[in-house]
Amino acid sequence: MSYNKAPSITAETINPKVKIFSYEPCGEIARHAERLEQELEENPGSLPFQEITYCNLGNPQALGQKPITFFREVLSLCDNPTLLDRDETPTLFSTCAIKRARTIIESIPSRNSGGYTSSRGVKNLRQAVADGISARDGFPSDPDDIFLTDGASSAVHLMMQLLIRSHEDGILCPLPEYPLYSASIILHGGTMVYQDNVYVENKRFNSFKKVARSLGYDENDLSIVSFHSVSMGYYGESGRRGGYMEISGFGADVKKQIYKVASLTICPNIAGQILITLVMDPPKLGDESFESFEAEKEKIRTSFWKRAETLEKAFKSMEGISCNKIEGAMYFFPRLHLPSRAVKAAKAEGVSPDIFYAHRLLDSTGIAVVPGSGFHQVAGTSHIRCAILPDEEKIEAMIPRLKAFHEAFMNEFRR
Repeated sequence: MSYNKAPSITAETINPKVKIFSYEPCGEIARHAERLEQELEENPGSLPFQEITYCNLGNPQALGQKPITFFREVLSLCDNPTLLDRDETPTLFSTCAIKRARTIIESIPSRNSGGYTSSRGVKNLRQAVADGISARDGFPSDPDDIFLTDGASSAVHLMMQLLIRSHEDGILCPLPEYPLYSASIILHGGTMVYQDNVYVENKRFNSFKKVARSLGYDENDLSIVSFHSVSMGYYGESGRRGGYMEISGFGADVKKQIYKVASLTICPNIAGQILITLVMDPPKLGDESFESFEAEKEKIRTSFWKRAETLEKAFKSMEGISCNKIEGAMYFFPRLHLPSRAVKAAKAEGVSPDIFYAHRLLDSTGIAVVPGSGFHQVAGTSHIRCAILPDEEKIEAMIPRLKAFHEAFMNEFRR
């Protein structure tokens, strides 16, 4: 008897859609950075830098941002509810956190954070999110329209599964886009059409639903899905995978199908459910934790703007780099204006100029950024995406390396 020793599953036999899309924030640059990091561990001093500076992902707490105390206190008590009845607990946790944790635990059917919940999430937690949306927008939100999710990514995938029927279904995306959207569209068999981002000064956040309702459009006029997560912003709880989506303007028959798709994963993780609730319903004026909560949040926000200004000033001082003033989020997206010889060198290596630049930067300085081509930048342009590190000292230490590399790079290819 003979056996076929060739593997039955190969790159040629897997779903071809998986091979088409790319996800550069965790792509080749990130993998190469990990290889260099291992090289530094095994052979200290073997590279022209001492550590890898990961600017490829917005991962605040992994890079030094401290978590919000109130959030962690509530999570700790929810995961260890026996603490709620101990005499020493009031000396270790704020009364506000104890009260909130007790309310949350009592709202979970099993009274335990380790059990399954509804596929949409715990009802009372969905109510808290709906109340938070209503307070933010000034228009009502129905908890039955809320699906708590494992971050915004899983919600985006769910809606792509629901909406895309064939390659003839197009999804409108802004440019540059976050590759989650293009990857999801490709994976689920849709087609991506494009729209340029518009840069506007002095803007503030207004939800699409708020704008639509303000203009007089109701649920009978528009179907809207809104996403939010705890990964970025002052909370920065990326690893907790907490989020929600709010659906409005969908009939009961469609909601039933959304619930069915959501049920495939049984339920979202409970820590994420709790955290998104705390984000949407934080301590209020008069609560014991209000002042400390606001102080921690403001400290993070102030630090963020300081770091953003430092990076913006550094990038704008470099020859051949331009960038808009940052308005929010965790990233810069500076544009590279590279010498023609650099563009030709990149072409000779079979890569785009931004990938060529990003690899050179990583190999020379240990700074990992993401090539703009992974975000569907405008054709004929080159960008890099750089996360704003939470550690101000790391930014200050990184800038001289960045400037020295860039000057040497420009000089090398200008000759």
